[in-house]
Amino acid sequence: MEQQTMKAAVFMEPGVMEVHEVARPVIEKPTDAIVRVLKACVCGSDLWWFRGINEREHGSLSGHEAIGVIDEVGTDVHDLKPGDFVIVPFTHNCGRCAACLKGFEADCFNAEPGGNAGYQAEYMRATFADSALVKVPGRPEDYSEEQLASLLTLSDVMATGYHAAVSAEVEEGDTVVVMGDGAVGLSGVLAAKMLGVKRIIAMSRHEDRQQLAREFGATDIVPERGDEAVARVMELTDGAGADAVLECVGSKQSIETALRVAGPGATVGRVGVPHDADIDTTALFWRNVGLKGGVASVAWHDRNALLAAVLDGTIDPGRVFTATFDLDHVQEAYEAMDQRKAIKSLIDIAKH
Repeated sequence: MEQQTMKAAVFMEPGVMEVHEVARPVIEKPTDAIVRVLKACVCGSDLWWFRGINEREHGSLSGHEAIGVIDEVGTDVHDLKPGDFVIVPFTHNCGRCAACLKGFEADCFNAEPGGNAGYQAEYMRATFADSALVKVPGRPEDYSEEQLASLLTLSDVMATGYHAAVSAEVEEGDTVVVMGDGAVGLSGVLAAKMLGVKRIIAMSRHEDRQQLAREFGATDIVPERGDEAVARVMELTDGAGADAVLECVGSKQSIETALRVAGPGATVGRVGVPHDADIDTTALFWRNVGLKGGVASVAWHDRNALLAAVLDGTIDPGRVFTATFDLDHVQEAYEAMDQRKAIKSLIDIAKH
């Protein structure tokens, strides 16, 4: 039988994305599902290799966030069927190992090596479909474009921002500092608001992001960096520092600032992918500051809090998408984020 093909975004070299006709994925394991992708997007972490800072194989498929419709399932998939509407998290977990049962699906002992990619395509293969995919009630046609955008954030950024807040042990009435004004940082602001904090200090230097941060619940904006940023936070908190800090960048300066603005007894929730960042844990010891976090438990957070919050209108995280492109213009989608013309780029795969 002749192999079927599809369109997919391909990373050619730093700064260059192309759309190629490639082999359509097929069921490889009984627990697999093939998803027809409706919408995907560009992640801030994608920019590390797009800019040539991180290594990535040239000619590889790209993307790790999507929503779509089940097209085909393996023989050992029992909770999903063709036609089901699903969120496709960047994590794919077995749901049975010790890590998964504790809610740390990103650390699944049975996950396929090499991670996940290829979401910026017309079809994709999802492993461990029953446990990894998040079923959405109804059909895509039942939702507005705004709601679909919010559901798309549940494949990564909203869940990652929420993971930062949970890792930081945010409690009602806290004063929280959020490092980062990208889609994850803004989602962290929204997560802190969901959890009932008293004050949210957003660290942001960009007017459009500052405005959205305020609309998401930020009470204060700090545009300064480094020593000036620390001094400003301490001024705002009367020298006490933050009760919790959400670190959503991963750079050396961001992590250092996050640790310095944390008050005694605070916890830093770290979800920014680390880049050249060494941490002086001795300094944390003398100030009684905790450090937690890591790769987000996307499906876990979606099922336990976030999907319901999107469906009932409590949160509207899809507003982080400020530009939309079709798949043929994936290069422009990356450039818009790289050049800060968009907070986050949505790729409408179904649009031709």
